[in-house]
Amino acid sequence: MTDAGVEFEQVWKKFRRGESHDSLRDFAPALMRRLLRREPPAAELAAADFWAVRDVSFRVRPGQALGIIGPNGAGKSTILKLLTSILRPTRGRCQVRGRIGALIEVSAGFHPDLSGRENVFLQGAIMGMPSADIARKFDAIVEFSEIADFIDTPVKRYSSGMNARLGFSIAAHLDPDVLIIDEVLAVGDFSFQQRAFGRVRELVKRNIPVVMVSHQLERVAELCSDCILLNHGEVATEGKPADCIAAYVLAPARSAAPAGESPLRVEEMRLPQTEPRSGDRVQFTVRGTVAEGGLPDSIEGIVVRVRSAQSGQSVFVTSTARVGVTLPPSGAFELLVDLQLNVSPGIYGVEVTPWDRYRGRALPGVSGYLQVQPGADFSGTVQMNPVMVVAPMAVALPSGT
Repeated sequence: MTDAGVEFEQVWKKFRRGESHDSLRDFAPALMRRLLRREPPAAELAAADFWAVRDVSFRVRPGQALGIIGPNGAGKSTILKLLTSILRPTRGRCQVRGRIGALIEVSAGFHPDLSGRENVFLQGAIMGMPSADIARKFDAIVEFSEIADFIDTPVKRYSSGMNARLGFSIAAHLDPDVLIIDEVLAVGDFSFQQRAFGRVRELVKRNIPVVMVSHQLERVAELCSDCILLNHGEVATEGKPADCIAAYVLAPARSAAPAGESPLRVEEMRLPQTEPRSGDRVQFTVRGTVAEGGLPDSIEGIVVRVRSAQSGQSVFVTSTARVGVTLPPSGAFELLVDLQLNVSPGIYGVEVTPWDRYRGRALPGVSGYLQVQPGADFSGTVQMNPVMVVAPMAVALPSGT
């Protein structure tokens, strides 16, 4: 469908917190408002109302893949429900043109007393697949799920992983005009997750519009061409995935920095413009100033922290004090930092801050990000740059020859 696409124009959605009435005095006016349809105007919020989505706009065209990221409660799930017509917007317009393939709660439609085979046909019918298409794709669905030996067993006997694998396999073999994805790349064991990711990547490459919500930020970075970062229902940042992910990951470090003058100021960091490979060495410079009078004992020096965008956790922390580098007694300085990126591919935040050892906190600093590309193929969290050599073994000749 050449005109398939997603349009989300100035959408607002409000909800009411726990609507309950513990007295006739509260219940009677609420009932009359419903009967007379005299709810407060959309521009106003009643005491228990709140905006889950606030003035959000985006468009997704064929060939585009939009990633939506943000903390829990940011409005991501609400947007998905609006896109799939589970909810209607309070204001604005939400339209999806084309047949929707929704990889959302992939095993939610299973009937526990039916076999896997029967649920394949049931789930496919729920998703709008003609029975002939289901039959034609049945073998591929079962093969992908890797549960052929149990396909005629009631799904109530399945483990949660088996349920998820079969549900994903059905959803992933639908031929949609628009693809909507919600946290389905974490189903099953590690091996199946890799295969699931590969399948979604194939679907994305079919030049169809894609909207993807995920906490797996590195997956968003790899699959998506565009991204928006939500916070409290609003668009906080939009643009390229790496920029939005960096804003998301580095926001806690920036917001935690206390205000006020510091005797040690870090003013600028110049990260490389190229994208290094896993295992490469990178160099960057940091510029700062030491105030007249020098540094008090409370200031340990400059801390360099590398944080994973995937988990938000620090993967490496060091400081000028730890490596034995002394800052000048006063005035401007430039610090050269050289690191070997022995990490898995992905996006990493780099934070450079002065450290107050007495108060145990970072002072205002600077931050940026690096997008690390694959190097030598490996799995895990640490790149160990393996070297392997095969040498022929000496074969002893039988005695007497």
